[in-house]
Formats: sequence, structure tokens, C-alpha cells
Amino acid sequence: MLPVDQTERYDDLSDRVFALYEAAEYDAALRLLDAEAAGLEEWGAELAQVRACVLALNGDPDEAVRVLAEATDAGAWWVPEILTGDDDLVALRGRPEFERVVAVSRERVSDDVVPALVELPDRPAVGVVVALHGAGQTAAHARKDWGGVLDHGYGLVCVQSSRRMSPRYRTWPDREQAAADIRRALAELQLHGPVIAAGFSAGGRAALDWALTARPAPVAGVLAVAPALRELPDAAANPLSPATVWVGTDDDLLEVVDGKAAELTAFGCTIERIPGLGHAFPAGFGELLAEAL
Repeated sequence: MLPVDQTERYDDLSDRVFALYEAAEYDAALRLLDAEAAGLEEWGAELAQVRACVLALNGDPDEAVRVLAEATDAGAWWVPEILTGDDDLVALRGRPEFERVVAVSRERVSDDVVPALVELPDRPAVGVVVALHGAGQTAAHARKDWGGVLDHGYGLVCVQSSRRMSPRYRTWPDREQAAADIRRALAELQLHGPVIAAGFSAGGRAALDWALTARPAPVAGVLAVAPALRELPDAAANPLSPATVWVGTDDDLLEVVDGKAAELTAFGCTIERIPGLGHAFPAGFGELLAEAL
């Protein structure tokens, strides 16, 4: 595992570059990448993709292709649909060098299984919270975000998705693969007591899918922060308690959650809208966990 400070550096840089991207401040985003990407070579593929998108939007598709090709020659890859389906890269389509990058990526794409990260409370566990990280994150992020459950006597199991969209970008696009990852973690689990599914963003969607379908196994409850919802099942497989969804009023996913509010409520979920919160965990989340648990 890489040093935490390197991971935090990458997360911080990614967040700041994305904010500039959202504001269409492309020159500033490129200057920031130039100034701070050194030492983050482990994220070379992810940073190259971001740089290529910014360059293409800034009117320099030639340099965007060169960046992707250089990263490819250094071993990078991306799930082809990330390249071919990104509107930011539309000006690159059809160029021979871009098509080579896509073809090489198609050959390199691979998933890998990582053991779950398990933490125990300092007393006999009253239950188990199984936490699923957000898109682009890892089990270590989930440990940081959901660690407050340990204070309430719950064991914490952080599952890392085996699905990689690039060498270091993991998420939960496929229900069957998510269920397999969770099943694998549960099979290794030595803890006892009720199991609660938990997750953030894409992981929140996967946690709700798991809880509502009881696949790969029934759970007692579900806790989801800013879930990136898609289709929901017609009915919950069993009653859920706790069953709480938190979402910020400044989160772009609020509209998605509100669009599913009637269904979520029918499943027994309480929706808590956090004023002024964007796509993130709320401050004082430990207190919210205490109330929910």
C-alpha cells in the first residue's frame, strides 16, 4: 500500500483540478497538473486521462493524443469506453494514434481481487458494518469514512471493488461483480452479529442494491451516503433497520435521490438532506451514525 500522504496528495490534486475543470478554467487546471503531479506516478493513467480531457476542451487535441499515447507507452490503460464514450475526447476519435491507445487498452484491461480491510472494536462486536467505497476510491477511504462505527461496538469490513476502470480507479458498475466481491469478503468474515450494508456514492448504490435484493446475502440494515442511484428493485427482500440515506442539498445527486424518494421511503428508508453539503460526507458524521445505529 502506498503511503497515506501520497494518496492524500493525489486525492487533493484531483479534487482541485476537477473544480477548475468544472469552472472551465482549463489553463489553470493544466498549470496545476504541471506544478503538482510530480511524485504521483502511480496515478499516471488517471492523471493522463484528466490532462487529455482538459487539453482537448482547451482546443489542443494533438497534445491530448500525445499525452494518452505517452502514458500508454509507459504502461497505462483505460477501459475503452472511458476513452471512446467521453464527450471531452470527441475531437480525438478516428485519429490513428488515439485508436492505437484504445486498442492497447482493450488488451490490457484487467480486474483484480484485493482482500477486505477488517477493523475490530475494542470490545465484543455487536454487529458488522460492511462498507463499500466510492468511485475512484479504495477500502482505505472507506475505513477513514466509516471508522466511527467502531466507537459504537461494530466491526468494520471495507470491501474493495475488483473492477478497475484504469490501473488505480475502481468502482461498482456491475451488480453481479459487486455481489461477488461482497460474497468473497463475507466468506472470510469471522465476526458475528447483524450485518449492515454501507456505502458512499457508487458504493452507496451497491450497498442499497445489496440490501434491497439480499444478494449475495440478507442484511439487517443499510446506510448510504450520496448514493449514485440507478434502477431500484420492485420490493425489498426483507425489512431493513437501520435504513438511512444521507445526501447534501448541494450535491448533484440530490435530484437523483429525490427522484427515487417515493421508492426509497416505501422500502423503509429515511432520507436525510444535509443543508449546504456537496458530494461528500457530512461534518460530524459520527453523530449521525450514532443516531442511525
